[in-house]
Amino acid sequence: MKIVIIGGGFAGINLAKELVNQPQIQVTLVDKNNYNFFPPLIYQVATAFLEPSSISYPFRKFFAGKKNLSFRLGELLSVSPAEKKITLSNGELEYDYLVFATGAETSYFGMENVMKNAIPMKTLNDAIVMRNTLLKNLEKAAICKDIRKRRKLLTIVVAGGGPTGVEVSGMFAEMRKNILLKEYPELETSASNVYLVDGGDALLAPMSKESQKDTLEALTKLGVVVKLHTRVVDYVDDTVHFENGETIKTKNLIWAAGVSAKIFEGMPKESYGRGRRMATDEFNKVNGVDHIFAIGDTAIAAGDKNFPDGHPQVAQVAIQQGLNLAKNFKAMVANKPLNPFAYKDKGSMAIIGKAKAVVDLPSPKWHFKGFFAWIIWLFIHLISLITYRNRLNTFWNWMVAYFAKDQSLRMIIRPDKKTQN
Repeated sequence: MKIVIIGGGFAGINLAKELVNQPQIQVTLVDKNNYNFFPPLIYQVATAFLEPSSISYPFRKFFAGKKNLSFRLGELLSVSPAEKKITLSNGELEYDYLVFATGAETSYFGMENVMKNAIPMKTLNDAIVMRNTLLKNLEKAAICKDIRKRRKLLTIVVAGGGPTGVEVSGMFAEMRKNILLKEYPELETSASNVYLVDGGDALLAPMSKESQKDTLEALTKLGVVVKLHTRVVDYVDDTVHFENGETIKTKNLIWAAGVSAKIFEGMPKESYGRGRRMATDEFNKVNGVDHIFAIGDTAIAAGDKNFPDGHPQVAQVAIQQGLNLAKNFKAMVANKPLNPFAYKDKGSMAIIGKAKAVVDLPSPKWHFKGFFAWIIWLFIHLISLITYRNRLNTFWNWMVAYFAKDQSLRMIIRPDKKTQN
């Protein structure tokens, strides 16, 4: 059985791992990057508290010695379901079963200026671009004599009140308090604000009321200006425009406000559901085609009575769907019945700052905040990293940052444009 997996995120990598040493199954994982990375921690790379290598690992290194797994670097261009073939940016591949695990991409809700000028927070590439941009703007501010221009360089607006928006705005607030004046004495008398804006009526909308309240209070104490019911409608000439008519002048708009799935050439329209996600049955088989499955953020699965409108686009769904589909592929080989997917909610969490976090557990319904919740957040994220090396590197960096209130990773590294293709 030849299985081709498109995408090596939470869903794809867990599917591949679960199929290791299955002699009747040959797996090829395709990804446009040559590494797996851990999205929940990219904001720490973006704010120079972790190295990129702490949260990423090369696919080929991971697959070394696993005879039935192979890796192909390439980007998917089109699918031919009738021929059971895909076209990549560097060739073609045939399959018996195709699995889409392509995740989601940043959604700008049709706002062209926001797409062109805001800083996204979705990939490791985005994180490095954001780190370079923020550090360069600090250097510009340090020598800028015009007070208004300097304020624009130092003001940060984070759009999106989900976990990423909360975590990155809290990190910026702590950096301003513990690092900015120490390393940039030229900015001692300069005004700088961190804004967190969201169109809804609460931060961390899917979490409990207690978590929402605790998060708002903690961010406000850190000095973050939280603006709810405030929807971004444009970003032009260094000015963020909101639906209510307000504006904020800034060189730094961090976009953490939404995601959408991708559409692929060759897949019929009936294969897509809400949010451009691939509509699947309870076994993650894509509607309207044969021998094609979809898991993770790119899929919206039917058949789970607890989630009639589809599962949330979170890591645990992707991991569990990858593991369940692997079991079903093994069952196909053994001519056994398939298991429908049922999501087991293990809770949700968000970090706000140093020793500050919120955690909601579903059964029993427990809510934690503060230092204990922070410890839970650290532990869960450490064990979720793909290798022991990643876990040790990340733990070391966190301990240095905790006791020193700082990290020494603030380097502006510009790749040569000639080497990027």
